Amino acid sequence: MTVLAARAAPAGVIFASGLVVLYTGLISGADAITKLIAGGYAAPQLYAFSGLIVIGLSLLADRHATGRRGLRTGCPRAMALRSAATVAAAVSFFHAFRLLPFAEVFLFIGLMPILAGLMSGPILREYVRPAAWLALIAGFAGVACLFPAGPGSVSAGHLWALAVAVSGTFSMVLARFIGRHENNALAQVFYPNLALFVTMSAALPFVWRPMPVTDLVWVAAYAALLFAARWVLVEALRRLAAYTVTPLMNLQFVWMAVIGAVGFGEFPGAGTYLGVAVIMASGAYLVWEQFSPGKPAAVT
Repeated sequence: MTVLAARAAPAGVIFASGLVVLYTGLISGADAITKLIAGGYAAPQLYAFSGLIVIGLSLLADRHATGRRGLRTGCPRAMALRSAATVAAAVSFFHAFRLLPFAEVFLFIGLMPILAGLMSGPILREYVRPAAWLALIAGFAGVACLFPAGPGSVSAGHLWALAVAVSGTFSMVLARFIGRHENNALAQVFYPNLALFVTMSAALPFVWRPMPVTDLVWVAAYAALLFAARWVLVEALRRLAAYTVTPLMNLQFVWMAVIGAVGFGEFPGAGTYLGVAVIMASGAYLVWEQFSPGKPAAVT
């Protein structure tokens, strides 16, 4: 059965949009650390340590929270699927950043609104309006600008980046699904990182390399940024449709282009800028579309 709901309150849309903007800054900082140390260590080593730190931060936050709800979840199956998708996305991110320029990975993040639109119908019963589909398709055209030479220019790094888009979108759609049934955002941070820690720890003995104190500090900083980013994103996904949150994440390109140029000496080509312009225009339309009648309501 199709669920149609009332229009989201403008103040709620603005607040949720602000949360997504905050998320882009936090997650871009975490991604920069991933790229910084990705060449020196295997993915399990980074994610086992960071997952353990995020677990500790989650337990600490729960202990000091007002009106403690614990880390229980009323959606164990959906949480398990979200946790598995988070692990897949983390591993894919690691390899994509290792193989591709920083800003180039972003264009695959630009695919996430289209994937969110496709997934939101069967999973959330939030069907994308026909006019919004035009914006989503325009966003896909923006990604295509990255490959002026055609499919032959696709590399292993691009396939990893595509895996990021698919698994990451699925995780975010499930976050909104869980948010409809419970408002314990901390549980949605804790369990995916618990899954990440357990799976990566199993592989850790086979890939372990000694880490100097400097790299341990970087891993701790990565974990702190990731903890804050995921908590903020879960709150945003409770308030906005998933296919609207993902275009707002296009602001990451600004962060990623600056970090890539300053930190790694990577300067995007003209095709990348053209693609980003198209993607960001489609994202701006989808935010405006949230104020029109007949769209899925935000969850408050």
